[in-house]
Amino acid sequence: MRPRIAAFLVALWIPAAFCQDAPAPATTSAVMLESVTVSGEQPGPGLWKVTKDGHVMWILGTYGPLPARMQWQSKEVSDAVAGSQVVLGSPSMSIKPKTNFFGKMFLLPSLIHVRNLPEGATLKDAVPAADYALWLTLKQKYIGRDSSVESYRPLFAAFELYGDAIKSIGLKQMSGVEKSVTQMAKDRNVPVQPVRYTVEVEEPRKVIKAFKAADLEDAACFHQTLENVDKRLNTLTERANAWATGDVPALSAMLAQDRWETCLNAVGEAGVAKQLGLNDVVGRLESTWLDAVTTAMSTHKQTFAMVPMSLLVRPHGPLEKLAQRGYTVTAPDDVEDSP
Repeated sequence: MRPRIAAFLVALWIPAAFCQDAPAPATTSAVMLESVTVSGEQPGPGLWKVTKDGHVMWILGTYGPLPARMQWQSKEVSDAVAGSQVVLGSPSMSIKPKTNFFGKMFLLPSLIHVRNLPEGATLKDAVPAADYALWLTLKQKYIGRDSSVESYRPLFAAFELYGDAIKSIGLKQMSGVEKSVTQMAKDRNVPVQPVRYTVEVEEPRKVIKAFKAADLEDAACFHQTLENVDKRLNTLTERANAWATGDVPALSAMLAQDRWETCLNAVGEAGVAKQLGLNDVVGRLESTWLDAVTTAMSTHKQTFAMVPMSLLVRPHGPLEKLAQRGYTVTAPDDVEDSP
């Protein structure tokens, strides 16, 4: 067990697509996901190809949430993993308390109420009246009678609503795709290398206390999430289907119009976040990934990598930076010699 400071805090600064799946117990490369409109066996997107000096890297763009009753099966991915000498995991972040085992255990009671509003306040006190009225409607529809969420900070309440809403339309956030790739690698004795940005906290108790008292200014996140759930939930189905069927241009266009960044900014710009080095997490993860790629491709003839689709298609993102460093980057639709 590796206790971390508020595991759910990580989810605040990193989109769920960045979080690594746990090791898969299954021995098959096919993963059962639940379905909305897409069902049966689906190939997912094609692979990006990156080359330099005779070395090659194949990249799978990951995404979530995905249709729940869908079977992802990609021979292209399986062949690419089999021919690689290393698999790079999806970039992720961890918060690590700099203390011994018993010190970590004593931290756990401090984490119990970290998601609650300070001083016994309720959600009704923390958000505008119009937002709270819409919250009550959506809460009844997706969450039900659970009253505990009324004591949550707006940010945590927003995530609770979002999680239950996507379940209601047949989507699943943790798709299992990374588990499947990891299992493919294990079956073929290909090492899997984590790509992780780690923040070590010197005085974790003080950090937890500061977070509990911090004003996260997350009302904007709460408002945006309500808007997304109320008016744009169907776009998540369209995105999930685009990934499942391999329609990269359609998914790229939808991600370019993403409206889900407000919650990251709410916490990333808070004072306690900056003290920990948790601001500009996307940039830090991107830098960590680029360093891992440079090392892997200079060492191995072939590398396989997993990267959130939102990073791959963003302007001035990691693929553009690889091109600036002299790598040749080819999009899935333009690859002629896929594995």
